[in-house]
Amino acid sequence: MDEGCICPFCDTEGVVVLRNALAYVRFDKNPVNPGHCLIIPFRHVSDFFETTPEERQAMLTLADEAKAMLELKFSPDGYNLGLNVGTVAGQTVPHVHLHLIPRYTGDVDQPRGGVRGVIPSKQNY
Repeated sequence: MDEGCICPFCDTEGVVVLRNALAYVRFDKNPVNPGHCLIIPFRHVSDFFETTPEERQAMLTLADEAKAMLELKFSPDGYNLGLNVGTVAGQTVPHVHLHLIPRYTGDVDQPRGGVRGVIPSKQNY
């Protein structure tokens, strides 16, 4: 945990599922679906575009590892990956975190458009 930081993602005590030198995976406290994970750099940085290339690579490597873990534990039918950058984009915790959301057949009536659903009128095209 960064000294003086009161960020919930800087406190990794008891929540790390997977890790490497620069990032870690934890399950989301308010999951969209069973297995919903967050992939988070250890360094406290709020904007994805301010992460280093090494941090981004570490996060993507963990995304692959988390997917393999989820395949074994939950057997999802698909996935959504998403980043919220800034409050206008829905970011509520000012520490970069990549959502890895398992998707299951029938979890929504119409999954077409996937992440486009952040603006519902643009989801179906």
